[in-house]
Amino acid sequence: MPVKTVGSVCSGIEAASVAWSSLGFEFEWFSEIATFPAQVLSAKYPDTPNVGDMNGIPLLLQEHKLDAPDIICGGTPCQAFSLAGWKSGLNDDRGNLTLRFVDIVDTNDKVREGRGLEPSIVFWENVEGVLTDKTNAFGSLVSSLAGLDEVAAYSRWPQSGLIRGPKRNVAWRVLDAKYFGLAQQRRRLYLLAGGKDFSPERVLFEQSESLAIPYPSSDLVFAKGGHRFEVFREYTDCVYSAYGTKWNGNAAAYNGSLYVVQDGRIRRLSPLECERLMGFPDGYTDLPGCKRTNRYQALGNSWAVPVVKWIGERLVSLMQGRTDPLEATEAVDGVLTVFDCRVNTSPQPEHSWFADMSTVVSADAPEGIYISPAGCYGIVRRKQERSLKMNRRLEDVLLEISASWSMEDIEKRSRVQRRGRFSEPSSQELVASPEVR
Repeated sequence: MPVKTVGSVCSGIEAASVAWSSLGFEFEWFSEIATFPAQVLSAKYPDTPNVGDMNGIPLLLQEHKLDAPDIICGGTPCQAFSLAGWKSGLNDDRGNLTLRFVDIVDTNDKVREGRGLEPSIVFWENVEGVLTDKTNAFGSLVSSLAGLDEVAAYSRWPQSGLIRGPKRNVAWRVLDAKYFGLAQQRRRLYLLAGGKDFSPERVLFEQSESLAIPYPSSDLVFAKGGHRFEVFREYTDCVYSAYGTKWNGNAAAYNGSLYVVQDGRIRRLSPLECERLMGFPDGYTDLPGCKRTNRYQALGNSWAVPVVKWIGERLVSLMQGRTDPLEATEAVDGVLTVFDCRVNTSPQPEHSWFADMSTVVSADAPEGIYISPAGCYGIVRRKQERSLKMNRRLEDVLLEISASWSMEDIEKRSRVQRRGRFSEPSSQELVASPEVR
């Protein structure tokens, strides 16, 4: 089956288009309703229509107002399957969009069947928290795609697996972006499905050849472009969508992985640096007049480009007959196929490649993302008051910088606090960057 055309659901800023640009895929249409991502799509892909709300796609396909592509890809809203979304799963309208995604795939395949075409290939990405969702949203998704008579249910779905159903074969695997040339620990679930003649496991899984390569250590202090930088880990924690607004209460505020020290001052990562951490070209989200918070949110909600490219390349290889079958044991409970130790289904691919933070940081970070001495003091104080753990070097740096905050300022804020009007530096103080005293 030749694979050429793609329809994108919940497109975001189109990591798939970036990842697959060299593979000859043609994107027929996008579906995105959020304002800023839609603006990015319009700017980057002016010739590809954005149909907006995904709920209308089945009817558009039925009425032949949209082409029925070879691939349907999407990342339905993950908030319902993460701690940030309170794990409300299918009780959340955003979670139900995952089942709407199945409606789109089924309708697309009916249209293709009427034209004598094979079933489409399905590509879906989400947070790994969906595997432990209490409403069994993942079970509903894979069972619906596979065409099972009953919904398969596990309290904790495995991080990789395969279902050979009466309608489709479905495989999934958790992969970590830090093994794909990005300096970011970003574990995500990737799912592939297709007709009974499609073998998604030959794309997502690999014949095991060697021992896993450990993540290499690198210098945490280095010079670049005439500036001195210090980071606190070789790679960052997952870049999240609220990084532009709720960055100081996240766990990464205490392990230091989303901070950079530049020439003795500490700051957050810039949108440009977040683009690099996700694998996008420099300036990809830098639209005229856009806000930094828009860029952070769009990038945090997107996909790790190199991982998606790796999957796309392996899909093309399968279509061209250039992959080998995998050896597997018999199915468990007639549903999940369990592979033996000679098949790699881990978060790390057989041939990993790595990057470090020296490839990410940029000397031209905007002034507004530096943390003032008051902000540094507030972060340490919050850590102490809540008995939180903090990267020791990060705490030393914060204390060094906050020491430049004059004693007069400290005493003034202490007096205000005693009057009951102040608990800790405000969010404006934490983000603001007045001149370092």
